[in-house]
Amino acid sequence: MKTSKARGWLFLVIAIVSEVSASLSLKGALDHPGLYVVVAIGYLVAFAGLALVLRTGMALGVAYGIWGASGVALTALLSLVIFGEPLTLVMGIGIVVVIAGVLCVELGAQAAHREAACTSTTTGGIAR
Repeated sequence: MKTSKARGWLFLVIAIVSEVSASLSLKGALDHPGLYVVVAIGYLVAFAGLALVLRTGMALGVAYGIWGASGVALTALLSLVIFGEPLTLVMGIGIVVVIAGVLCVELGAQAAHREAACTSTTTGGIAR
């Protein structure tokens, strides 16, 4: 179980890095069309990685939430560094709120999983 969970997180990191790379390459491809290959491969790897995450048993809401929020935050920060795009205080607060929301979803999913496991143990595996 631990190995599957660790693999799920590894696949999620790969999916996030691939998606962010593809998004940043999309901006760069406007001036350098050869980067469209990186865009296509990046998005393909990102969605394949997300599918692998789901195969490990991670809940869709948790996986997609973390993937999306991390992608937004990293893309905004790296766009500032690489392209000099603005990142205002309001944008920064918005990113923090999105990340906090995803954290709440993850914590809620963990609590629900523990509760389901506890109920299964006390009822002998019979759902009531």
